[in-house]
Amino acid sequence: MSRRSSTVSSRLARGAGDGPRTLHLDVFSGIAGNMFLGALLDLGLPLRALEAELAGLGVKHRLRVSRVHRGPLVARYVSVEVPGATRARIRRRAHSPGHTHDSGAGHAHAHDAKHGRSYREVRRVLERARLRPAVRERALAIFEALGRAEAAVHGIALARVHFHEVGAVDAIVDVAGAAIGLDRLGVARVTASAVALGDGSVETAHGRLPLPAPATLELLRGIPTVPAHVQWETVTPTGAAILRSVVEEFRTLPALTIEAIGHGAGEDRPGPMPNVLRAVLGRATGASADRVVSLETNLDDLVPEHFDYLMERLFEAGALDVAIQHLQMKKNRPGFGVRVLGRPSDRLALARVLLRESTALGVRVSEQDRLVLEREQRKVTTAYGRIGVKLVRDGAGRCDVSAEYDDCKRAARRTGAALRDVVRAAEEAGRGLLD
Repeated sequence: MSRRSSTVSSRLARGAGDGPRTLHLDVFSGIAGNMFLGALLDLGLPLRALEAELAGLGVKHRLRVSRVHRGPLVARYVSVEVPGATRARIRRRAHSPGHTHDSGAGHAHAHDAKHGRSYREVRRVLERARLRPAVRERALAIFEALGRAEAAVHGIALARVHFHEVGAVDAIVDVAGAAIGLDRLGVARVTASAVALGDGSVETAHGRLPLPAPATLELLRGIPTVPAHVQWETVTPTGAAILRSVVEEFRTLPALTIEAIGHGAGEDRPGPMPNVLRAVLGRATGASADRVVSLETNLDDLVPEHFDYLMERLFEAGALDVAIQHLQMKKNRPGFGVRVLGRPSDRLALARVLLRESTALGVRVSEQDRLVLEREQRKVTTAYGRIGVKLVRDGAGRCDVSAEYDDCKRAARRTGAALRDVVRAAEEAGRGLLD
C-alpha cells in the first residue's frame, strides 16, 4: 500500500464527525466498472484487503492498479487480467476505443454461447462466494439490474442472457469489488451528479449500434443525463448498473464534511474533460445550505378574512412559507405583520402579489442564508388510502416522519375515520420505509 493510501485509510478509519458517511459521484465524464473501482481505491480502499475479499469469488483473475494522468488529473486505473485470455479475445470484447474494461459484460447472447457464462452461472458464482451477506446482496442486485437490461434490449428471458467469458469475469470482479469497497469504506448513502453521455456509434457482436449502448440506455431510465460532447462511449453497461443499484439521489454535491477525494481513470481520450470519475467521501452534516429571500410588510387596514386568499396567491407564486403575526402599530392601531420566504428568483413575483392582493404600500426585501435538514417526500399505502409523508433526517442518522395534513384530512373525510387514526397509520407506514 502506498504512503498516501495508508494515510487516507487511517484518516477514514478515525472518521470525521458522527454523521453517516456519504459518497458523491461526479459523473462529468461517465462511469465504468473499473473507473468506479479505481475511484474507491483512490479514496483509500486498501488494495490488499480488496484482493483478499475478491479471492473469495473463486474466479481466476488478477488486478492491475496503476496511477495515470488523465489531462491535468492523477487517477487510479484498474484492469482485470484473466489467465488464458489472448490479446485478440480482449480486443474483440471491446465496444469501442472509449470503452473501458467492463465492456464485455455488455455483449449478451440469446443462446448458449461457447466460452461464455449465463446469467444463472454468474449468479451462482456470487451466491457461493465467500462474501459478507450485505456485500453479496448488493453485488447480486447490481448484476440482476445488468442482466435484466440485457434481456430487455434483446427481447429474451433473463435466464437466456449469456456474457462473453472475459467480459463476464471483468464484470463479476468490478461488481463484487464495488460492493466490497462501499462496505469497507462504511458508505451509508450514495449520491451522483447527472450522467454525461457520449454519442456516435459502436461496433459490437450484434453489428453497429448507436451510443449510448442499448443496455446502458435501458439502465439509465429515469436517471438525469447531460451530453458529454464526445464521440465515444462514456458509460458502460456495468457502470450504468452500478449507478442504477447504489445511487439514492441524483443531485449536486450535498452538504458534507469532506474526508477524501478519489479519481478513477477510464481510457485516455481526447475531450473537453479528463476521462475520470471523481468520488467525494464525507460525513453528512445533517443540514444543507441555500439562500432565500424574505419579504415583509406591515398592514393595518386589510380585512382579516382576505388573508386566506392572500396566502393562497403567495403560495401559487412560489412562496416557501408565509407567516402572519399580530402587531401594535403607530397611533396605537392593531395590525398584522406579513413575512414571506421564497427563492431569490421569485422575489419580484411574490412582491407583486403582496402589492396587488393586500393594502401594502411597500415591501421590505432581504436575502438570507438558510440551513435546512435533509428531507424527502414519499407516498405510503394505508388502510385509508395513499397518503404523503415527509421524512426528515438529521446529522446523527435519525429520521423523523410526519404525515401530510391535507392528505390525512381528505382520507378521514372520505372514510369517516378519526383524523388522528389516519395520521397514526400514515406515520407508522412511513417509519416502515426506514427499516
